[in-house]
Order: sequence, then structure tokens, then C-alpha cells
Amino acid sequence: MNKREFLKSSGAIMAGSMISRLTKTPQRPAPRENWAGNITYSTDHVHTPASIDEVPSVVRSCSKLRALGSRHSFNRIADSTHNQISLQHLDQIAIDDKARTVTVGAGVKYGQLAPVIDARGFALHNLASLPHISVAGAIATATHGSGIHNGNLATAVHAFEIVNASGEVIHLSRDNDGDQFRGFVVGLGAVGIVTRVTLDLQPTFQVAQTVYQNLSFDELAHNFDAIFGAGYSVSLFTDWQNHQATQVWIKSKLQPGERSESAPGFYGAKRATEKLHPVTGHSAESCTEQMGIPGPWYERLPHFKMNFTPSSGRELQTEYMVPRDRGYEAILAVEKLRDQITPHLFVTELRTIAADDLWMSTAYKRDSLAIHFTWKPEWDDVRRILPQIEAELKPFTPRPHWAKLFTLSPALLEAQYTRLADFKSLLKQYDPDGKFRNDFIEREIFAS
Repeated sequence: MNKREFLKSSGAIMAGSMISRLTKTPQRPAPRENWAGNITYSTDHVHTPASIDEVPSVVRSCSKLRALGSRHSFNRIADSTHNQISLQHLDQIAIDDKARTVTVGAGVKYGQLAPVIDARGFALHNLASLPHISVAGAIATATHGSGIHNGNLATAVHAFEIVNASGEVIHLSRDNDGDQFRGFVVGLGAVGIVTRVTLDLQPTFQVAQTVYQNLSFDELAHNFDAIFGAGYSVSLFTDWQNHQATQVWIKSKLQPGERSESAPGFYGAKRATEKLHPVTGHSAESCTEQMGIPGPWYERLPHFKMNFTPSSGRELQTEYMVPRDRGYEAILAVEKLRDQITPHLFVTELRTIAADDLWMSTAYKRDSLAIHFTWKPEWDDVRRILPQIEAELKPFTPRPHWAKLFTLSPALLEAQYTRLADFKSLLKQYDPDGKFRNDFIEREIFAS
């Protein structure tokens, strides 16, 4: 090829390439979704500060702003039509051995935190079933683990740092701020942007997990507390058929040097002979170790391992907290709807949570039973079922999980939270223009 031909052909290639680039339809970014895929966020304006020092300027620059955690909320509590702020880069972890506390950045997840504190000889009092959730997000929504004597994850908060609507950094602690501190902790993302949280620690411990199959609900009639108190953390799973819990997961705290021992039977249920997933038919590879094998607290208290897809993947979740002393009645009430529920259900989990004094906690001032539904991704059907479940639970004054799906009216919610008026006053004091309020907060908190 001579020089003239080369230039001619090269020019044609370059022109073709340029025309292609000029005429090609721009690629839109993929929709931003929550973990389950049932929520598409309403804005693409997401601020991602690289450090805590950048957060106040972000807050000052926005007229409306919501914090976005690990995206494990199933409703629109974290959504915004204006701006979101992701704190994923705030991943600092600082342990105070003398005070037996740990201070973490708001982007830290429990699965990241737990091995670090365990290596220093410490543990948290409890963990949720998933280690993939952020500390700050779990606290803001009163997320919990299980155990008759265990408070939800927010009860471990000793102090925290928050950026208010004017961009001012505020520090609050259990020791110095009393009742106001208790109003701030489960803040629903509406009191400000949490940047640091300090948690109480305890000495590390070992846990052994044993699973039993097919526990008749009849056993709960007279042995409710004994069954749910049989371990440090206990969960019952059911598909609501055959008047039984299909599985009972007992997580037992071991004393130093103690061997793990379990009986072959448990109130008529039989000890499992293989590792199980809570959802019948699913592979148990993603689940934490069972079969009574001892292990660190953070590798047993969650149901699922950190390096696996949590739970079922594409799913919906609903959860209601009822008084523990009426837990058996509440179970029977829901069971009446079994034939409507089961076709759309992956599994239900029953757990207990100890009472606390945090204003907006679902366990405020009462020991609670949590009735949790992991649904198939069939929202139209689930939306029709939820009012029926809520109607059956109405005599038990249910409190829905703040980050999961529910249809209870704001008036009914207000009746469940005796400090709701105080919480509204707190929000008006620290965020008078509603910078941190979104449609969810306006509807569920301020509409009543």
C-alpha cells in the first residue's frame, strides 16, 4: 500500500470510527437498586465522601439528603428523590481495650468488624442473621439477632457522632446525654448523618450450633420460654404447614474449655444428621457451621457466612414484633392464614429480643417475639396478604421492622410508640427544615 492509499484508508477508518462514536446512543447507568432488587432508588445523586471530614460539607450543600447503608432495606426508608450519601468509605475501626469499646466508621459492616475485635479478645453481645449489614444502618432501624436475654444491636451503642442539618458535628453518649441519647439511637436516618458509632464490647466467646427438625407448635403452649431460652440465641423456622417448626436452631454459648454436647431430641424434635439451610431444598453451603461444632461467636451467631450471598437472594422481607408473653397466641393467629401465606413464602423465622429503653426501638419497654417472613419476590401477592396478617396480629399491638415491608397505618404505628411525639420534637429541634426527611418519614412518622 502506497502513502496515498494508506492515508485514504486510514482517514476512512478514522471517520467511520468518529461517526460511530458520535451517533452511538449513550449508555445509561444501570438502575440503582437495593440488595433484594425490589426497590429502585429515585435519584442518581449519590455523594460518597472519602473521609469523615468531608461529610459536613456534603450535608451543607444539600437541601434534602438521606443516608444509604448496605442497601438491605426492603422499603423506601433510605430512598430520596433528591440526594443520598453513601458512607461506605468510612471504614475506620478503633478499639479501646481499657474502656472495652470499639469505635467504627459508619460504613463498617459487622462481618468486617467482628474478626478485628475477636483478634483482640473481644466480642459483641449479639449479631443479626446476616453479617453483611452495616453497623450504622442496623442501629438506625433497630435490627436484631435473637435471645431472650439479648437486646437488639442498637442496645450496644455507647456513643456516636452525628452531623446535623446545619453541618455541625454533634457527639452524644449514654453517660452524658441520658434520655435524649435514647431518642437519637434508633434514629431512622432522620436525625442526621451518623459518621461514627462506639459500641460496648465483652470478652470473646465460643458458640456451638445444633439444629433440630419438626418441633410441634403444641410444645410452645407450655414451654415457650424454655424453648426460646434453650440457648444463647434460638430461632424457629416454619412454612406454617403441619402445625410445626420445620427447624430449631440453637446457638449455645460455651465456657472456656467446655465441650459441646447436645441431646438427640428436643421437645419431640429430632437432631439433624446433616447441615441444613432454613429454606427447605436450598444448599446449606452458605450457612454457618452446625452439628455442634464449636467456633468463634461471629462465625455462629449469624445464620449465613460473610463470603456467601445472604439468605435467599431475590426476596422480600416483613417482620412484626409482638409481646413475648403473648407470643404463642400470636403464632396461632398467623397460622390461621397458612394456606394464603405458604405459596408465596420462602420461610418464616421466629426469634426473641429483650426489652430496651430506646424510644423508636421495636422492643421498647417490652420483651418481644419477632415473626419474620422471607417472601418470594411476588410483591402483588404479598401486598394483598400483609393486611390480613396485620389484622390477625392487631390484638397483639404489632410493631413492624422499620426497614421491612408493612402496610400498617401511621395512626396504628403511633399507638405502638409512646415516645413518638418526643421523637418528632427531637427531629424538629435538630432538623427544623426537614432536610433528612423523605417520603417514608413524612408518611410513617409525621402523617399521624
